Amino acid sequence: MNHPLPLAPPDASHGAISEAQLLDTQRAFDSVAPDYDGPRGNNELIQRMRAQLWDTVQRELPAGSRLLDLGCGTGLDAIEFARRGYGVLATDWSPQMVERTRARAAASALASQVATAHLGVQQLDRLSGEFDGIYSNFGPLNCAPDLATVARECARLLRPGGKLVFSVIGRLCPWELGHYAMRGRFRRAAVRWARKPMAVGMNRHVIWTRYYLPREFHGAFAAHFALASYRALSLFLPPPYLVEFYRRHERYCERLGRLDDRLGGWPFLRDMGDHFLIVMQRR
Repeated sequence: MNHPLPLAPPDASHGAISEAQLLDTQRAFDSVAPDYDGPRGNNELIQRMRAQLWDTVQRELPAGSRLLDLGCGTGLDAIEFARRGYGVLATDWSPQMVERTRARAAASALASQVATAHLGVQQLDRLSGEFDGIYSNFGPLNCAPDLATVARECARLLRPGGKLVFSVIGRLCPWELGHYAMRGRFRRAAVRWARKPMAVGMNRHVIWTRYYLPREFHGAFAAHFALASYRALSLFLPPPYLVEFYRRHERYCERLGRLDDRLGGWPFLRDMGDHFLIVMQRR
């Protein structure tokens, strides 16, 4: 079922992510590849969000479908989908992340179902073939220099009627606004509202990131893809970087998680949250 959404394409006049910034981002993820599937990149809150994408892909696409993973990280998603009966081409801009994925597939005896390629989201024109679905988890598309180009390439690679399932870092995260405002860090609280790429520190490196409202994000894809659904992720629950709060108040946060599950797809509420999970179908 399609949901109406006012279209507002991202404003490119505020600067695209440059080639030098892309290399900064690559170095940042290379630097954390050895331990990124540990607490740094896979704590309890991340695992909960990860499972929501898994289940959404499984609802949208039957087992046996061929999937393209944009920004595969260390391969946790690709391996899970292989276990669920999918074939996956796992891609990432970080060569170290791709190597971790390749090793994980071999160790899981799933190498026949998980192929890998060192490829950034800005390089999809180098791919050929046809996929049933394309997914991306935890914001690789926030690092794309040009979403409209990504959308065009996704449409080329996806069969008619195929699905996109993307987890994207959103603009409006109430937890983040409150967390930094209460500490008097008002400039940090407003980072997500910047219209230009923002430098996000990781492991003494920088990831260049742009943030989106759902309508801005879909606006870049609307020429090729109809909106099927979207929902908030980590709206009532704290974002993953506040996992220590979650651990101190786990029973309370579990109740917040149930609110996320129940209300995260409601109008207005679904426009907020640390991430949003959006499903689009090729026209």
